[in-house]
Amino acid sequence: MKFEDFIKDKRVILLIVLLIGSIAAISVLGIQQGLDLKGGSTIQIQLEQPVDTATMNTVTAVLDKRLNIFGVKDVKVYPSGNQNVIVEIAGVQPDDVAKILGTNGKFEAKINNETALVGSDITQVKMYQVTGTEWQVPFTVALEGANRFAQVAKGQGGTPVDMYLDDELITSPELSEELANGQASTDVMISGQEATKEEAQSEAKSIHTLLQSGALPVKVKIVGVSSVSAELGEQFINGALIAGFLALVVIAAIIMIRYRKPILVIPIFLSSIAELILILGTAAVTHWNIDLAAIAGIIAAIATGVDDQIIITDEVLKGFLEKKRVAGVRNQVKKAFFIIFAAAGTLIAAMLPLAYIGFSRGATGIGVLSGFAFTTVLGVLIGIFITRPVYAKFIELMLDKR
Repeated sequence: MKFEDFIKDKRVILLIVLLIGSIAAISVLGIQQGLDLKGGSTIQIQLEQPVDTATMNTVTAVLDKRLNIFGVKDVKVYPSGNQNVIVEIAGVQPDDVAKILGTNGKFEAKINNETALVGSDITQVKMYQVTGTEWQVPFTVALEGANRFAQVAKGQGGTPVDMYLDDELITSPELSEELANGQASTDVMISGQEATKEEAQSEAKSIHTLLQSGALPVKVKIVGVSSVSAELGEQFINGALIAGFLALVVIAAIIMIRYRKPILVIPIFLSSIAELILILGTAAVTHWNIDLAAIAGIIAAIATGVDDQIIITDEVLKGFLEKKRVAGVRNQVKKAFFIIFAAAGTLIAAMLPLAYIGFSRGATGIGVLSGFAFTTVLGVLIGIFITRPVYAKFIELMLDKR
């Protein structure tokens, strides 16, 4: 085989195009790292009961809106099964947002234990105000709510207006005389006082966010919180890189001992690097998080690739030794690929249940291993359909020139 024929092979051209595309995707889009690598917090929220897809979408939308209104950056909110929600917050400890996530957001104002306003009456929440240790959250209500409030409040000047958030009494300001004249007013305000200015600022911001984002359709509670510092995440990355480098060194040593030909080590290294680039490029395009489980899957996929390349190399060598003809060598390669496809099918079949459990249950428990299953299967598919055929052609080219 001539080098010109090798470089013109459609599979070689496809590999080159995909490598260029992957490098471009990694450069432009970047690689999304999981929280166990870049640091941050994971908060697991449990709903009081299993819900359907529509309700779950409402829950995740409300929680996502709350966090964005609250000012939390780089946050992801997604369902985990039909009763749990996972919130990932990069670079932030969960203390500041746990309360806002675990609160249902049900607002109710009562006068003499009679409901005057509810959360659905609210049409606009204005910016909160903090003066010293006192805070105020003004908002406007729809005319129907204003009329109901006017009827309940009529003649009740000086009576406390008990304002509840999730059935918890937040504040009880006295009803002013001008609001007790039976005339509807769409302007309402919640106010209160805390021990310090910082506490007043925090309380006003929390209530403002809850009123603005709306109520959750079901009650929720926080059942798990885990945090990883950025420093620990960096240690994980360094550890994974060292482990990968040592694995390549050991593989190279084994290949040298087996074949005693340095020329066979180089294509195996190049093929492994190509697979790594293609996997990371796919992750960049699909916005797949690369976490520790995914890194383990990448290493497993590359290790499987090395096994396949050894099988191919053995069969090509056998073809040259026994057949001495290109047709005979290619028959040996076909035998090698029969073994490779059978092994890949077995591996993929073993990974699919793990991937299914992970995607159905979300990122909790065994679900965190879905990244391992996904990257392993992805790496195997890239190998058997793209890099292994090119490697077979390349090794045939190298040995044919001996």
